[in-house]
Amino acid sequence: MSTSPLDARRIRETGRLIQPHIRRTPVLEVDGADFGLPGVQLVFKLEFLQHAGSFKSRGAFTQMLTRAIPANGVVAASGGNHGAATAYAAMKTGHPATIFVPSVASPAKIEQIRGYGADLRIVGDRYADALAASVEWAAQSGAAPVHAFDQVETLLGQATVAMEFEEQAPALDAVLVAVGGGGLIGGMAAWYAGRTPLVAVEPRAAPTLSMALQAGEPVDAPAGGLAADSLAPKRVGQLMFPLAQQFVAQAVLVDDEAIAAAQHALWKTLRIVAEPGGAAALAALLQGAWRAKPGQRIGVLLCGANTDIVRFPPSQ
Repeated sequence: MSTSPLDARRIRETGRLIQPHIRRTPVLEVDGADFGLPGVQLVFKLEFLQHAGSFKSRGAFTQMLTRAIPANGVVAASGGNHGAATAYAAMKTGHPATIFVPSVASPAKIEQIRGYGADLRIVGDRYADALAASVEWAAQSGAAPVHAFDQVETLLGQATVAMEFEEQAPALDAVLVAVGGGGLIGGMAAWYAGRTPLVAVEPRAAPTLSMALQAGEPVDAPAGGLAADSLAPKRVGQLMFPLAQQFVAQAVLVDDEAIAAAQHALWKTLRIVAEPGGAAALAALLQGAWRAKPGQRIGVLLCGANTDIVRFPPSQ
């Protein structure tokens, strides 16, 4: 019997624990021809419909419900989505929250975090700056740190996305997942455990997992691009990396232009508004960074929708 903190038993237990606090987000199966991919069926997991607008609420509630939270509450660093999710979960469970975000965080995410009653602090230009400030605050205040991707509780919560997805769509030929720090794909890898190929999709301007896999360990990577507020940490997490090495079939890179095109395609075809990070997985298919074979059913995780107003050119 496995004793891993990220085995299927623990993931199921986590799913039961957080079930009253999260949404079981729906799936939508569409003809790939609608997206210029004839012969392929696309199965979208609409995780952007989750509380606080992203999958991050799963990990945040797992943190709140499995740890002893001190009187000073919790502290988190985030490009935006994790901060919003932590603030939301803290609000719902009655804990104070201090959230550090970098200047690249979108105004929509900043407003959302404040709306959930958190003490918001903008520090530095990138996620790594906010993380350093949050670590210092935790040491000073005694608040419990809630890491965006490199804590077991976070990974367990995010793993429930895969558990749900497999229940809803049990016969997928592959699942494409956007990657930042790797908490989502790490948790999903722990659940699928090789039963379904996982494809990691990263912005070319923030190739954190690709560089780590090439180096054989997490290494510092560039942290820029259109999706920098959600997919651009300094490096992937230590906890997820062995799972990625074992269970991620491939890591591919997409251009910012492809991410923007995927956002537009989702709006034009399905009237879905996705943030750049939320559309990145689809971008891999549209750009051809990863190619599905005719007859395949491909899962695509649409993981977040916390974006400012998107205006597409009239010609499109």
